[in-house]
Amino acid sequence: MELRQLEYFVAVAEEANFTRAAARLHVVQSAVSSGIKNLERELRSPLLERTSKGVLLTDAGAALLPRAHTALDAAQEAVDAVGEIRGGLTGTLRLGAIATVGLIDLPVFLGAFHRRHPGVFLQTSVTPSGSQGLVEALLERRLDLAFVSGAGPPPKGITLTALATSVLDLVVPAAHALAARRAVSITELAGLDFVGFPAGYSNRTVADRAFAAASVPHRVTIEITDLTTGVAYVRNGLGVALLPRVALGEGRDVVALTVDDADLEWRFSLAAPSGRRPGAAARAMIAMAHEYLWQE
Repeated sequence: MELRQLEYFVAVAEEANFTRAAARLHVVQSAVSSGIKNLERELRSPLLERTSKGVLLTDAGAALLPRAHTALDAAQEAVDAVGEIRGGLTGTLRLGAIATVGLIDLPVFLGAFHRRHPGVFLQTSVTPSGSQGLVEALLERRLDLAFVSGAGPPPKGITLTALATSVLDLVVPAAHALAARRAVSITELAGLDFVGFPAGYSNRTVADRAFAAASVPHRVTIEITDLTTGVAYVRNGLGVALLPRVALGEGRDVVALTVDDADLEWRFSLAAPSGRRPGAAARAMIAMAHEYLWQE
């Protein structure tokens, strides 16, 4: 049994697709298929089953998966230990990220990490389901770390290092009836059309919780996945929005008001799975996140 075979197996199991697994590993699909066939032959048992809904684990595959994770983690720990003795980290760090919108300069943060650890390849990705999707990817071991946003306690199985906080303000067009106000009550927002994020995005979660706590309906009529797009929709009179103030830029033709009786705090954090020990590269990035906090 070879580590490469286990790596192929884990990738297909997590991606539920041979093509995506091959792309993730930067190898041709035939190599993945051949490696898994050889592994199944050696173990004398089928590990994966192709179906119309994707690739599923057999009972034997489900039994092997956690042991394969353990073996690969141990091998990476060995590589990390040698790398630290030689004076430099190596390997791949799989990162998930959302837009930080000025809360922190993520390219600067990652650039500083790269200069400090040039042997670590940073593989970044996004998800169409926002922070919730990134947390799921962490729990499913498809990511090592993720930059997420949200409020409240961390999800089960996740440890958060808070990097920055902001408050969601009510953003309205400059000609809106509320624009002359400095603050509003959340009860005054009943009946307004909102530009908001889809379910699963932290901005939407924070807003929905605040409206539910006040027993006020939250009517989202336009869904977006980019904060600056939300500002543009508001500017053109298509609704109002709850957005972090840093997303407004110059704020031309829009006005931000405080919702003074609602908990609309929005946090940006570095998330890591708490159920397993992070690799050396992940530990180095977590340490750098704490260093960033100290500098702030």
